[in-house]
Amino acid sequence: MTGTTSSRIGPLWWLVVLTIVLLMAATLLAMGRVPICECGTIKLWHGAVVSSENSQHISDWYSPSHFIHGLLFYWVTWLLLRQKSMGLRLAIATAVEALWEIVENTDMVINRYREATIALDYFGDSVLNSVSDAGFMIIGFLFASRMPVAVSVGIAVFFELLTAYIIRDNLTLNIIMLIWPMDWIRVWQGG
Repeated sequence: MTGTTSSRIGPLWWLVVLTIVLLMAATLLAMGRVPICECGTIKLWHGAVVSSENSQHISDWYSPSHFIHGLLFYWVTWLLLRQKSMGLRLAIATAVEALWEIVENTDMVINRYREATIALDYFGDSVLNSVSDAGFMIIGFLFASRMPVAVSVGIAVFFELLTAYIIRDNLTLNIIMLIWPMDWIRVWQGG
């Protein structure tokens, strides 16, 4: 799926993408989200899922899901907007990701996670984590723009299987449990 009008993303589009991410961060701060982990540290990686520090640092076991968002957003924008510039398509993908980060951190969705999934200790993302999630989506989008479809699909399947095996959660299970929670999945996720 590489044959777009231009695979180059100009500086103006990068400024638009940065502005979207900054507006997302400002919105999350205005919503009362914490800037960084309340533990007072910033970690490059935090691997404990059942922890008050989950979704508070730069990367965690949910970072692959955001990378997959980028792969999917590239594919959707390629299907719908392949005649448009890569910069516009990346800006649209970033806006969708930013909107999700804002919605994900509303009380309604946080409570839904806590009621429908095993994420009892989930209290929302730090702003740092949300900005990093947007960054992982951007990396996934750029990766998909430069790789054959089979490689992107393979990476997505690998990440889904890896996170399902290690943490008993992934993008697919996350969506299912938010939209149509199933007791057998919750039991399996609980170990």
